Amino acid sequence: MHEPLALIVAPFLAVLEPAFQKGGLATARAWELTDEQCPNVRAIVHAGEVVLTPEFLGGLPGLGLIACVSVGYDGIDVAWCRANGIEVTHARGLNAEDVADHAIGLLLSAWRNIPALDRIVREGRWKQEARIGSQPSLGGRTLGVVGLGHIGAAVARRAEALRLNVQWWGPRPNDQAPWPRAESLLALAKASDILVVCARAEAANRGMISAEVIEAVGPQGVIVNVGRGQLVDEDALIAALKDGRLWRAALDVFQQEPTPAERWAEVPNAVLTTHTAGSSNEAVPLMVAQAIDNVQRFLAGEALASPVAAVAN
Repeated sequence: MHEPLALIVAPFLAVLEPAFQKGGLATARAWELTDEQCPNVRAIVHAGEVVLTPEFLGGLPGLGLIACVSVGYDGIDVAWCRANGIEVTHARGLNAEDVADHAIGLLLSAWRNIPALDRIVREGRWKQEARIGSQPSLGGRTLGVVGLGHIGAAVARRAEALRLNVQWWGPRPNDQAPWPRAESLLALAKASDILVVCARAEAANRGMISAEVIEAVGPQGVIVNVGRGQLVDEDALIAALKDGRLWRAALDVFQQEPTPAERWAEVPNAVLTTHTAGSSNEAVPLMVAQAIDNVQRFLAGEALASPVAAVAN
């Protein structure tokens, strides 16, 4: 019998290969996969945004598990996988606190215009009179959280410490939530000075932060996205920033990653980071270890540690 393989599905995940091998798992790389190896692939090592098509998965007859080292799994059709005997696991909640920290950092950077002020100092453009009455206070504003999962709840807790009034919206009610749920996403956007997007991405919510939602946040509002790039109509966001119909935006995720620098060259009032919110030195080893554990459990016929849930807010 051939040794079962864990397939590293994308080149940027190759850095994780030694960890899986140290965990006693034989690995292969999708971009180097041979026809002889295909029947031996029992598990895939995945990051959520990488798209796995049914055609690709159908060529791996022994596949039974897709183990995401990420929290998100938007590149996977979970229903199709389960209908074809393939389970999906993810790093449920392991980096939520780090993502929430980053979201608050983006929020403060955008609201207080910190990157622009840094450039003023470095470029020798500091004028004493310009600092008087130039920054709005954060306290008493309303922060709307889109998606009250692990990350959304962590953002909400931090927002309260910043003296913000918290509301949220998600497609499913949550009777345990201590913050009020808006009637709709649009109602939340209208009520919010700051809208933080934390929802998990799926086919049904692509572009949910639409031109209408962006307009509702308005010319004195801020949008922060630490969910997935596909959740936001990026073209509409850029147009609104250029036209002054949205005050500021802060993004860690983009429709295309890496996002082209030229796309943002003339976009004002935007704070941009490199999809790094959840990639702390502490969280990443936990996420990798959980993926390894899930593969080991699967091959041993044991219950999986973190299967993708049927629903989430």
